[in-house]
Amino acid sequence: MKKVRLSEMTIAYRENDKPGHPVLYIHGNSSSSKTFEKQLQVSNHRCIALDLPGHGDSDHFASHTDYGIPAYAKTVAELVQVLDIEDAIIVGWSLGGHVALEAVKLLPKSKGFVIFGTPPLAFPPAMEDAFMPNPAVNVGFIPDVTDEQAVLYANAFFKEGVKAPQSPFIDDILRTDGNARAGLGASIKPDGFEDEVKIVANMKKPLAVLHGEQEALINPAYLKSLEMPSLWRGEIQFIPDAAHAAHWENPTVFNALIEAFVNEVNT
Repeated sequence: MKKVRLSEMTIAYRENDKPGHPVLYIHGNSSSSKTFEKQLQVSNHRCIALDLPGHGDSDHFASHTDYGIPAYAKTVAELVQVLDIEDAIIVGWSLGGHVALEAVKLLPKSKGFVIFGTPPLAFPPAMEDAFMPNPAVNVGFIPDVTDEQAVLYANAFFKEGVKAPQSPFIDDILRTDGNARAGLGASIKPDGFEDEVKIVANMKKPLAVLHGEQEALINPAYLKSLEMPSLWRGEIQFIPDAAHAAHWENPTVFNALIEAFVNEVNT
């Protein structure tokens, strides 16, 4: 674990010791950089995974009104400058994917973007089209989460019948600043985030969209309906034997796709 001081707070991050092109991983709601250990341990490229404000070992914002996708995107943009990785490929999981899309305009030197478990949203967001009906989704906006709710939420990341690991998934949920969840919910408003449907429709940089075949939260039909002219390989990349946390459940296929994307966008 490393830490770096930004203009307003200290951000924690993990990094491997590889010399290749930098890849920055952004975790999901109530998660942390720990969920990317299966990427940092085996990647042939330089990998950095941060803890967003209010998550993991990073500092918290003062109140729930300071949280939101734009604030996270600004944190990411400042971090890549401080670490001198402005050309990094950005990989965002779930909330992290929304942060990555919000940050597209702030990261003009990035070589490309990868999102998974992330349905690009306009405003008002087409929640019923983008998301599967699942009561666990609501936990992501509750300030004070019980142990039982944390288990329910974490289990929704995995294939049916598979229990989420206590560490890091359930532990991460319980240690996350409750204001981060409350702030995320409050930020779903007209000026709370960029129109992500327009972002992906107008992107010039390569965009890879990955999706667990057994995903129980995100509707693949919604993803397929979007206009994404820079979509890598011209189609969504489905990961077998995996659900929302595809990077954890099937790291072999996930990592191979990331490696291929990194290699292709750098040729």
